[in-house]
Amino acid sequence: MTILDHKIDFAVVLTVNNANPNGDPLNGNRPRQNYDGYGEISDVAIKRKIRNRLQDMGEAIFVQSNDRKTDSYKSLKDRAEAQTELEKILKAKESMNEEFAEIACAEWLDVRSFGQVFAFKGKGKGSGVSVGVRGPVSIHTATSVDPIDITSMQITKSVNSESGKERGSDTMGMKHRVDFGIYVFYGSINTQLAEKTGFSNEDAEKVKQALVSLFENDTSSARPEGSMEVHKVFWWEHSSKLGQYSSAKVHRLVNISSNVDEPKSFDDYTVQLNELEGLEAEVIDGL
Repeated sequence: MTILDHKIDFAVVLTVNNANPNGDPLNGNRPRQNYDGYGEISDVAIKRKIRNRLQDMGEAIFVQSNDRKTDSYKSLKDRAEAQTELEKILKAKESMNEEFAEIACAEWLDVRSFGQVFAFKGKGKGSGVSVGVRGPVSIHTATSVDPIDITSMQITKSVNSESGKERGSDTMGMKHRVDFGIYVFYGSINTQLAEKTGFSNEDAEKVKQALVSLFENDTSSARPEGSMEVHKVFWWEHSSKLGQYSSAKVHRLVNISSNVDEPKSFDDYTVQLNELEGLEAEVIDGL
């Protein structure tokens, strides 16, 4: 594989319809909002979805969620120790952090993409590893174009959890959803960090495919099938390692504006892509 030799910027435009795109555990699991009322989806949540899609594509992923594991390992350390060469390093008495990072990057796509902190104790005295890998793929928090409206509904439990108890219909809960919102997030791929982790041109193509199909196989009670949709992926490939323009200037090329006072669908918005001389965007429609 050829190590990535040119800077890449990207932007993703998505919509949310009657779903909770990213609940805030510190606020009753309500959809995340900033202080101005704009909706947010954390970069961590977006990376989780990218990992899931890459995993669906058959790629080796180190940080797997418990409900989507493709192996029997109960922790990240167990998964690392299952790799023979990494297990030897964890047992070694001398520090071999660089070797550990190099092997981990070669083994797992998400490590060489997003980076990873490895802090594991070894089995021998003084053994183990403590190293941080910086990944070349950086992703911003997704933010809604307009302030979002959140609808909350009270739900009841109409069955018993255990026998011998009275019917639990008085057990209450709350569900929250965004009625409609159009969000956008940005990202970049840095060539200098790609050289360190071994991130390749082929890896970049896989990340792009994951972005286009970001919400496939992502169904939950908070996000019913079809309630979240990627509409546009903008992908800029620069002609050099440092790029012709800064990422901030490239990301500002995407302008999204509403055509009506109360937009209710993607068609109520206009997505405009401006241009910079010598830099052409690949525009990909969502699935």
